[in-house]
Amino acid sequence: MYQREGNLYADSLNLNKEGIMSKVLIKNIGRLQTPMGSYSHKGKEQGENNKIDNTWILIQDDVIIAIGAENNVPTNLQDVDKEIDAFGGLVTPGLVDGHTHLIFSGFRQNEIVMKLKGASYLDILRAGGGILDTVRHTREASAKELYIQAEEAITEIMCSGVTTMEAKSGYGLDFDNEIKMLNVIKELNEKTKMTLVPTFMGAHAVPPEYAGKADEFIEMLCEEIMPYVKEHELAKYCDIFCENSVFNVKQSERYLGKAKELGLGLRIHADEIDAIGGSKLAGEMKTASAEHLISINEEGLESMAKGGTTAMCLPGTSFYLGAKFAPVREMIKRNIPVAIATDYNPGSCPSFNLQFVMTLGYLKYRMTPEEILTAVTINPACALGLEKEIGTIEVGKKADLVIWDAPDMEMLCYRFGTDLAMNVIKEGEEIE
Repeated sequence: MYQREGNLYADSLNLNKEGIMSKVLIKNIGRLQTPMGSYSHKGKEQGENNKIDNTWILIQDDVIIAIGAENNVPTNLQDVDKEIDAFGGLVTPGLVDGHTHLIFSGFRQNEIVMKLKGASYLDILRAGGGILDTVRHTREASAKELYIQAEEAITEIMCSGVTTMEAKSGYGLDFDNEIKMLNVIKELNEKTKMTLVPTFMGAHAVPPEYAGKADEFIEMLCEEIMPYVKEHELAKYCDIFCENSVFNVKQSERYLGKAKELGLGLRIHADEIDAIGGSKLAGEMKTASAEHLISINEEGLESMAKGGTTAMCLPGTSFYLGAKFAPVREMIKRNIPVAIATDYNPGSCPSFNLQFVMTLGYLKYRMTPEEILTAVTINPACALGLEKEIGTIEVGKKADLVIWDAPDMEMLCYRFGTDLAMNVIKEGEEIE
Protein backbone atom coordinates (compact mmCIF):
# COMPACT_ATOMS: atom_id res chain seq x y z
CA MET A 1 0.00 0.00 0.00
CA TYR A 2 1.21 3.51 -0.76
CA GLN A 3 1.40 6.02 2.05
CA ARG A 4 -0.07 9.49 1.81
CA GLU A 5 1.54 12.29 3.82
CA GLY A 6 -0.05 15.61 2.91
CA ASN A 7 0.49 15.83 -0.85
CA LEU A 8 3.22 13.21 -0.79
CA TYR A 9 2.67 9.74 -2.20
CA ALA A 10 5.40 7.19 -1.61
CA ASP A 11 6.10 3.57 -0.87
CA SER A 12 9.34 4.59 0.84
CA LEU A 13 11.40 7.72 1.29
CA ASN A 14 14.49 5.95 2.63
CA LEU A 15 16.80 7.48 0.05
CA ASN A 16 19.96 6.07 1.58
CA LYS A 17 18.93 2.44 1.08
CA GLU A 18 21.78 0.18 -0.01
CA GLY A 19 21.89 -0.86 -3.63
CA ILE A 20 20.55 2.41 -5.08
CA MET A 21 22.21 2.95 -8.47
CA SER A 22 20.71 6.34 -9.39
CA LYS A 23 18.15 8.84 -8.21
CA VAL A 24 16.54 11.44 -10.48
CA LEU A 25 14.35 14.31 -9.31
CA ILE A 26 11.94 16.01 -11.71
CA LYS A 27 11.09 19.37 -10.17
CA ASN A 28 9.03 22.46 -10.97
CA ILE A 29 6.20 20.48 -12.54
CA GLY A 30 3.38 22.92 -13.27
CA ARG A 31 0.79 20.19 -13.61
CA LEU A 32 1.01 16.41 -13.36
CA GLN A 33 -1.89 14.75 -15.16
CA THR A 34 -2.48 11.01 -15.33
CA PRO A 35 -5.13 8.31 -15.28
CA MET A 36 -4.90 6.14 -12.17
CA GLY A 37 -4.91 2.36 -11.70
CA SER A 38 -3.79 -0.66 -13.69
CA TYR A 39 -6.96 -1.52 -15.63
CA SER A 40 -8.89 -0.46 -18.71
CA HIS A 41 -10.85 2.74 -18.21
CA LYS A 42 -14.28 2.85 -19.81
CA GLY A 43 -17.43 4.93 -19.75
CA LYS A 44 -17.30 7.88 -17.39
CA GLU A 45 -13.97 6.73 -16.00
CA GLN A 46 -12.36 7.15 -19.44
CA GLY A 47 -12.49 10.88 -18.75
CA GLU A 48 -11.21 10.82 -15.16
CA ASN A 49 -7.59 11.94 -14.68
CA ASN A 50 -5.68 12.79 -11.52
CA LYS A 51 -4.31 16.35 -11.69
CA ILE A 52 -1.73 17.69 -9.23
CA ASP A 53 -0.29 21.20 -9.59
CA ASN A 54 3.17 22.35 -8.45
CA THR A 55 4.68 18.97 -7.79
CA TRP A 56 7.80 16.83 -8.14
CA ILE A 57 8.59 13.21 -8.98
CA LEU A 58 11.43 11.14 -7.57
CA ILE A 59 12.80 8.22 -9.58
CA GLN A 60 15.06 5.46 -8.33
CA ASP A 61 16.73 3.58 -11.17
CA ASP A 62 13.78 3.05 -13.56
CA VAL A 63 10.90 3.24 -11.07
CA ILE A 64 8.86 6.10 -9.58
CA ILE A 65 9.34 6.03 -5.80
CA ALA A 66 7.74 9.30 -4.67
CA ILE A 67 5.48 12.12 -5.83
CA GLY A 68 4.92 15.26 -3.78
CA ALA A 69 4.15 18.96 -3.58
CA GLU A 70 6.81 21.61 -4.19
CA ASN A 71 6.10 23.16 -0.79
CA ASN A 72 6.69 19.81 0.92
CA VAL A 73 10.13 18.67 -0.28
CA PRO A 74 12.02 16.54 2.29
CA THR A 75 15.55 17.81 2.84
CA ASN A 76 17.11 14.49 1.83
CA LEU A 77 15.65 14.90 -1.65
CA GLN A 78 18.64 17.14 -2.34
CA ASP A 79 20.80 14.02 -2.32
CA VAL A 80 20.02 12.99 -5.89
CA ASP A 81 22.22 12.13 -8.85
CA LYS A 82 20.36 14.30 -11.35
CA GLU A 83 17.70 16.99 -11.38
CA ILE A 84 15.43 17.67 -14.36
CA ASP A 85 13.64 21.02 -14.39
CA ALA A 86 10.14 20.89 -15.90
CA PHE A 87 10.01 24.71 -15.99
CA GLY A 88 6.35 24.73 -15.00
CA GLY A 89 5.28 22.46 -17.83
CA LEU A 90 2.78 19.63 -18.01
CA VAL A 91 3.97 16.10 -17.16
CA THR A 92 2.08 13.01 -18.34
CA PRO A 93 2.83 9.31 -18.62
CA GLY A 94 4.87 8.33 -21.67
CA LEU A 95 2.56 7.86 -24.64
CA VAL A 96 1.67 4.35 -25.82
CA ASP A 97 1.02 3.78 -29.53
CA GLY A 98 -1.04 0.61 -29.55
CA HIS A 99 -1.19 -0.05 -33.32
CA THR A 100 1.65 0.33 -35.83
CA HIS A 101 3.00 -1.46 -38.89
CA LEU A 102 6.52 -0.30 -38.09
CA ILE A 103 8.46 -2.83 -40.17
CA PHE A 104 8.23 -2.46 -43.95
CA SER A 105 10.12 -1.38 -47.04
CA GLY A 106 8.71 0.83 -49.75
CA PHE A 107 6.55 3.89 -49.19
CA ARG A 108 3.64 4.15 -51.62
CA GLN A 109 3.55 7.78 -52.70
CA ASN A 110 2.91 6.52 -56.25
CA GLU A 111 -0.66 5.67 -55.21
CA ILE A 112 -1.55 9.37 -54.86
CA VAL A 113 -2.47 9.65 -58.55
CA MET A 114 -4.69 6.54 -58.34
CA LYS A 115 -6.46 7.93 -55.28
CA LEU A 116 -6.97 11.31 -56.92
CA LYS A 117 -8.71 9.49 -59.77
CA GLY A 118 -11.12 7.90 -57.31
CA ALA A 119 -9.56 4.48 -56.63
CA SER A 120 -10.51 3.11 -53.22
CA TYR A 121 -8.28 1.21 -50.80
CA LEU A 122 -9.74 -2.12 -51.96
CA ASP A 123 -9.56 -1.09 -55.63
CA ILE A 124 -5.82 -0.57 -55.29
CA LEU A 125 -5.43 -3.86 -53.42
CA ARG A 126 -7.36 -5.81 -56.09
CA ALA A 127 -5.11 -4.29 -58.77
CA GLY A 128 -2.05 -5.77 -57.06
CA GLY A 129 -1.07 -2.58 -55.31
CA GLY A 130 -1.59 -1.54 -51.71
CA ILE A 131 -0.37 -4.11 -49.22
CA LEU A 132 0.92 -6.40 -51.97
CA ASP A 133 3.17 -3.66 -53.34
CA THR A 134 4.75 -3.24 -49.92
CA VAL A 135 5.02 -7.03 -49.65
CA ARG A 136 7.16 -7.09 -52.80
CA HIS A 137 9.51 -4.43 -51.48
CA THR A 138 9.69 -5.97 -48.00
CA ARG A 139 10.52 -9.40 -49.36
CA GLU A 140 13.35 -7.87 -51.38
CA ALA A 141 14.74 -5.92 -48.44
CA SER A 142 17.40 -7.34 -46.15
CA ALA A 143 16.91 -7.52 -42.41
CA LYS A 144 19.55 -4.82 -42.05
CA GLU A 145 17.70 -2.48 -44.38
CA LEU A 146 14.44 -3.02 -42.49
CA TYR A 147 16.23 -2.43 -39.19
CA ILE A 148 17.83 0.84 -40.30
CA GLN A 149 14.55 2.31 -41.56
CA ALA A 150 12.67 1.34 -38.40
CA GLU A 151 15.46 2.55 -36.11
CA GLU A 152 15.39 5.97 -37.76
CA ALA A 153 11.63 6.14 -37.25
CA ILE A 154 11.92 5.07 -33.60
CA THR A 155 14.37 7.89 -32.87
CA GLU A 156 11.87 10.49 -34.07
CA ILE A 157 8.91 8.72 -32.47
CA MET A 158 10.52 8.63 -29.02
CA CYS A 159 11.46 12.31 -29.18
CA SER A 160 7.77 13.11 -29.75
CA GLY A 161 6.73 11.46 -26.46
CA VAL A 162 6.02 7.82 -27.34
CA THR A 163 7.83 5.41 -25.01
CA THR A 164 6.02 2.15 -25.89
CA MET A 165 4.54 0.94 -29.15
CA GLU A 166 3.10 -2.15 -30.75
CA ALA A 167 4.82 -3.35 -33.95
CA LYS A 168 3.26 -5.78 -36.41
CA SER A 169 4.68 -8.05 -39.06
CA GLY A 170 2.45 -8.64 -42.07
CA TYR A 171 4.36 -7.51 -45.14
CA GLY A 172 6.18 -10.80 -45.62
CA LEU A 173 3.25 -13.22 -45.97
CA ASP A 174 5.52 -16.26 -46.15
CA PHE A 175 7.64 -18.12 -43.62
CA ASP A 176 11.04 -16.58 -44.28
CA ASN A 177 9.91 -12.99 -44.57
CA GLU A 178 7.47 -12.97 -41.67
CA ILE A 179 10.19 -14.43 -39.44
CA LYS A 180 12.65 -11.88 -40.85
CA MET A 181 10.33 -9.05 -39.82
CA LEU A 182 9.74 -10.44 -36.33
CA ASN A 183 13.46 -10.90 -35.79
CA VAL A 184 13.99 -7.27 -36.74
CA ILE A 185 11.45 -6.25 -34.10
CA LYS A 186 13.25 -8.43 -31.56
CA GLU A 187 16.59 -6.81 -32.39
CA LEU A 188 15.10 -3.31 -32.17
CA ASN A 189 13.72 -4.21 -28.74
CA GLU A 190 17.16 -5.26 -27.61
CA LYS A 191 19.14 -2.37 -29.09
CA THR A 192 16.89 0.70 -28.84
CA LYS A 193 15.29 2.31 -25.81
CA MET A 194 11.77 1.92 -27.18
CA THR A 195 9.62 -0.84 -25.71
CA LEU A 196 8.16 -2.71 -28.67
CA VAL A 197 5.31 -5.20 -28.33
CA PRO A 198 5.55 -7.63 -31.28
CA THR A 199 2.44 -8.82 -33.12
CA PHE A 200 2.44 -11.57 -35.75
CA MET A 201 0.13 -10.46 -38.56
CA GLY A 202 0.80 -13.07 -41.23
CA ALA A 203 -2.89 -12.78 -42.13
CA HIS A 204 -2.62 -9.24 -43.48
CA ALA A 205 -3.49 -10.13 -47.08
CA VAL A 206 -3.52 -13.15 -49.38
CA PRO A 207 -0.16 -13.25 -51.20
CA PRO A 208 -0.03 -13.76 -55.00
CA GLU A 209 1.14 -17.36 -54.68
CA TYR A 210 -2.06 -18.18 -52.76
CA ALA A 211 -4.45 -16.22 -54.97
CA GLY A 212 -7.87 -17.84 -54.78
CA LYS A 213 -6.66 -20.13 -51.98
CA ALA A 214 -7.19 -18.07 -48.84
CA ASP A 215 -8.25 -21.10 -46.78
CA GLU A 216 -5.01 -22.89 -47.64
CA PHE A 217 -3.02 -19.78 -46.75
CA ILE A 218 -4.70 -19.56 -43.33
CA GLU A 219 -3.89 -23.24 -42.71
CA MET A 220 -0.25 -22.64 -43.60
CA LEU A 221 -0.06 -19.72 -41.19
CA CYS A 222 -1.70 -21.74 -38.42
CA GLU A 223 0.26 -24.95 -38.85
CA GLU A 224 3.67 -23.76 -40.04
CA ILE A 225 4.48 -20.18 -39.08
CA MET A 226 2.45 -19.58 -35.93
CA PRO A 227 3.88 -22.54 -33.95
CA TYR A 228 7.42 -21.41 -34.87
CA VAL A 229 6.62 -17.85 -33.76
CA LYS A 230 5.39 -19.13 -30.41
CA GLU A 231 8.25 -21.58 -29.89
CA HIS A 232 10.87 -18.90 -30.52
CA GLU A 233 8.97 -16.21 -28.58
CA LEU A 234 8.89 -13.83 -31.54
CA ALA A 235 5.45 -12.35 -30.86
CA LYS A 236 3.14 -11.63 -27.97
CA TYR A 237 -0.02 -11.25 -30.08
CA CYS A 238 -1.55 -12.39 -33.37
CA ASP A 239 -3.63 -10.14 -35.62
CA ILE A 240 -5.74 -10.69 -38.76
CA PHE A 241 -7.38 -8.38 -41.31
CA CYS A 242 -11.05 -9.39 -41.25
CA GLU A 243 -12.55 -7.58 -44.22
CA ASN A 244 -14.21 -8.08 -47.61
CA SER A 245 -11.65 -9.19 -50.22
CA VAL A 246 -9.25 -10.18 -47.43
CA PHE A 247 -10.26 -12.71 -44.71
CA ASN A 248 -13.81 -13.58 -43.67
CA VAL A 249 -15.12 -14.28 -40.18
CA LYS A 250 -14.72 -18.05 -40.46
CA GLN A 251 -11.10 -17.73 -41.53
CA SER A 252 -10.47 -15.17 -38.81
CA GLU A 253 -11.96 -17.44 -36.17
CA ARG A 254 -9.75 -20.31 -37.30
CA TYR A 255 -6.62 -18.14 -37.20
CA LEU A 256 -7.35 -16.55 -33.82
CA GLY A 257 -8.46 -19.89 -32.39
CA LYS A 258 -5.07 -21.38 -33.24
CA ALA A 259 -3.32 -18.38 -31.69
CA LYS A 260 -5.31 -18.81 -28.49
CA GLU A 261 -4.54 -22.54 -28.45
CA LEU A 262 -0.83 -21.69 -28.60
CA GLY A 263 -1.10 -19.13 -25.81
CA LEU A 264 -0.72 -16.01 -27.94
CA GLY A 265 -2.79 -12.88 -27.37
CA LEU A 266 -5.49 -11.89 -29.86
CA ARG A 267 -6.07 -8.75 -31.93
CA ILE A 268 -8.23 -8.20 -35.01
CA HIS A 269 -8.58 -5.58 -37.75
CA ALA A 270 -12.35 -5.30 -37.86
CA ASP A 271 -15.06 -3.28 -39.61
CA GLU A 272 -12.65 -0.85 -41.26
CA ILE A 273 -14.59 -0.73 -44.53
CA ASP A 274 -17.60 -3.03 -44.09
CA ALA A 275 -19.23 -4.54 -41.01
CA ILE A 276 -18.85 -8.22 -41.91
CA GLY A 277 -18.75 -9.48 -38.32
CA GLY A 278 -15.18 -8.80 -37.20
CA SER A 279 -16.12 -6.72 -34.17
CA LYS A 280 -18.75 -9.27 -33.14
CA LEU A 281 -16.08 -11.99 -33.31
CA ALA A 282 -13.74 -9.77 -31.29
CA GLY A 283 -16.20 -9.62 -28.42
CA GLU A 284 -17.02 -13.31 -28.60
CA MET A 285 -13.35 -14.29 -28.52
CA LYS A 286 -12.51 -11.57 -25.98
CA THR A 287 -9.64 -10.24 -28.09
CA ALA A 288 -7.35 -7.75 -26.40
CA SER A 289 -8.34 -5.17 -29.00
CA ALA A 290 -10.27 -4.66 -32.20
CA GLU A 291 -8.71 -2.19 -34.60
CA HIS A 292 -10.25 0.49 -36.88
CA LEU A 293 -14.02 -0.06 -36.27
CA ILE A 294 -15.00 2.70 -38.69
CA SER A 295 -18.09 0.78 -39.84
CA ILE A 296 -18.97 -1.03 -36.61
CA ASN A 297 -22.68 -1.84 -36.23
CA GLU A 298 -25.02 -2.40 -33.30
CA GLU A 299 -24.20 -6.09 -33.05
CA GLY A 300 -20.49 -5.35 -32.93
CA LEU A 301 -20.86 -2.68 -30.27
CA GLU A 302 -22.87 -5.01 -28.05
CA SER A 303 -20.41 -7.85 -28.48
CA MET A 304 -17.34 -5.75 -27.72
CA ALA A 305 -18.94 -4.23 -24.64
CA LYS A 306 -19.82 -7.66 -23.34
CA GLY A 307 -16.40 -9.14 -24.17
CA GLY A 308 -14.39 -6.31 -22.65
CA THR A 309 -12.45 -5.73 -25.87
CA THR A 310 -10.57 -2.44 -26.23
CA ALA A 311 -11.57 -0.35 -29.24
CA MET A 312 -8.27 0.61 -30.91
CA CYS A 313 -9.41 3.55 -33.04
CA LEU A 314 -7.23 5.04 -35.74
CA PRO A 315 -8.33 8.56 -36.71
CA GLY A 316 -5.20 9.20 -38.79
CA THR A 317 -6.32 6.49 -41.21
CA SER A 318 -9.79 7.99 -41.58
CA PHE A 319 -8.16 11.39 -42.12
CA TYR A 320 -5.75 10.13 -44.78
CA LEU A 321 -8.31 8.01 -46.65
CA GLY A 322 -11.03 10.63 -46.46
CA ALA A 323 -13.21 8.05 -44.70
CA LYS A 324 -15.72 8.47 -41.92
CA PHE A 325 -14.55 8.30 -38.32
CA ALA A 326 -15.28 5.54 -35.82
CA PRO A 327 -18.23 6.26 -33.47
CA VAL A 328 -16.11 6.80 -30.37
CA ARG A 329 -18.70 8.74 -28.39
CA GLU A 330 -21.09 5.81 -28.76
CA MET A 331 -18.35 3.42 -27.66
CA ILE A 332 -17.67 5.43 -24.52
CA LYS A 333 -21.40 5.62 -23.83
CA ARG A 334 -21.58 1.82 -24.02
CA ASN A 335 -18.65 1.30 -21.63
CA ILE A 336 -16.19 0.09 -24.27
CA PRO A 337 -12.63 1.12 -23.35
CA VAL A 338 -11.22 3.30 -26.12
CA ALA A 339 -7.60 3.68 -27.22
CA ILE A 340 -6.38 5.77 -30.13
CA ALA A 341 -3.25 4.99 -32.15
CA THR A 342 -1.44 6.03 -35.32
CA ASP A 343 -1.72 2.92 -37.54
CA TYR A 344 1.64 4.01 -38.97
CA ASN A 345 1.98 2.20 -42.30
CA PRO A 346 3.00 3.04 -45.90
CA GLY A 347 -0.48 2.89 -47.42
CA SER A 348 -3.34 4.23 -45.32
CA CYS A 349 -1.50 6.30 -42.69
CA PRO A 350 2.12 7.19 -43.54
CA SER A 351 2.57 9.11 -40.28
CA PHE A 352 3.76 8.12 -36.82
CA ASN A 353 2.73 11.43 -35.22
CA LEU A 354 0.65 10.42 -32.20
CA GLN A 355 0.36 14.06 -31.12
CA PHE A 356 -1.57 14.79 -34.34
CA VAL A 357 -3.76 11.75 -33.67
CA MET A 358 -4.57 13.24 -30.26
CA THR A 359 -5.75 16.42 -31.97
CA LEU A 360 -7.92 14.34 -34.31
CA GLY A 361 -9.36 12.65 -31.22
CA TYR A 362 -10.62 16.03 -30.07
CA LEU A 363 -11.72 17.35 -33.47
CA LYS A 364 -13.23 14.22 -35.05
CA TYR A 365 -14.08 11.88 -32.17
CA ARG A 366 -15.19 14.75 -29.91
CA MET A 367 -13.21 13.31 -27.01
CA THR A 368 -12.29 15.44 -24.01
CA PRO A 369 -8.60 16.05 -23.22
CA GLU A 370 -8.92 13.69 -20.25
CA GLU A 371 -10.44 10.94 -22.41
CA ILE A 372 -7.67 11.41 -24.95
CA LEU A 373 -4.91 11.08 -22.35
CA THR A 374 -6.47 7.84 -21.14
CA ALA A 375 -6.68 6.67 -24.78
CA VAL A 376 -2.94 7.12 -25.38
CA THR A 377 -1.67 5.84 -22.02
CA ILE A 378 -3.39 3.33 -19.75
CA ASN A 379 -5.94 1.92 -22.21
CA PRO A 380 -3.40 0.93 -24.89
CA ALA A 381 -1.08 -0.25 -22.11
CA CYS A 382 -3.85 -2.61 -20.99
CA ALA A 383 -4.45 -3.77 -24.56
CA LEU A 384 -0.74 -4.62 -24.76
CA GLY A 385 -0.64 -6.40 -21.39
CA LEU A 386 1.63 -3.80 -19.78
CA GLU A 387 -0.82 -2.09 -17.44
CA LYS A 388 1.07 -3.05 -14.26
CA GLU A 389 4.26 -1.43 -15.53
CA ILE A 390 3.30 1.67 -17.51
CA GLY A 391 0.37 3.88 -18.54
CA THR A 392 0.02 5.97 -15.38
CA ILE A 393 2.24 8.05 -13.10
CA GLU A 394 2.10 6.20 -9.81
CA VAL A 395 4.59 5.02 -7.22
CA GLY A 396 5.92 1.62 -8.20
CA LYS A 397 5.46 2.02 -11.96
CA LYS A 398 8.21 2.52 -14.49
CA ALA A 399 9.38 6.08 -14.96
CA ASP A 400 8.15 6.56 -18.53
CA LEU A 401 7.25 10.25 -18.60
CA VAL A 402 6.92 13.26 -20.89
CA ILE A 403 7.53 16.89 -19.95
CA TRP A 404 5.53 19.06 -22.35
CA ASP A 405 6.07 22.62 -23.48
CA ALA A 406 2.45 23.22 -22.56
CA PRO A 407 0.54 24.11 -19.39
CA ASP A 408 -2.21 21.52 -19.74
CA MET A 409 -3.76 18.74 -21.84
CA GLU A 410 -6.04 21.27 -23.50
CA MET A 411 -3.00 22.83 -25.16
CA LEU A 412 -1.79 19.44 -26.43
CA CYS A 413 -5.15 18.79 -28.08
CA TYR A 414 -5.43 22.35 -29.39
CA ARG A 415 -2.02 22.69 -31.06
CA PHE A 416 -1.15 20.56 -34.07
CA GLY A 417 1.78 20.39 -36.45
CA THR A 418 4.20 21.38 -33.68
CA ASP A 419 6.09 18.91 -31.50
CA LEU A 420 5.39 19.98 -27.92
CA ALA A 421 7.43 17.25 -26.20
CA MET A 422 10.19 19.05 -24.29
CA ASN A 423 11.77 16.13 -22.38
CA VAL A 424 11.09 12.42 -22.74
CA ILE A 425 12.12 10.12 -19.89
CA LYS A 426 12.25 6.39 -20.56
CA GLU A 427 12.71 4.13 -17.54
CA GLY A 428 14.30 7.01 -15.62
CA GLU A 429 16.67 8.16 -18.39
CA GLU A 430 16.30 11.22 -20.59
CA ILE A 431 16.06 10.51 -24.31
CA GLU A 432 18.64 12.59 -26.13
